[in-house]
Amino acid sequence: MSEPIDMDASKMEERKRIIAGRNKALGLVLLGLVVLFFAITIAKMGH
Repeated sequence: MSEPIDMDASKMEERKRIIAGRNKALGLVLLGLVVLFFAITIAKMGH
């Protein structure tokens, strides 16, 4: 089921590190999509 609420400090730090890494990866993906859409918009305006 779910993990106990009183997790030790090392597990909490590892969980925070994993979540932070996932957040950075998701941010980079979103930034890449913004750049892609911007590039497509500029290319369409050029024609």
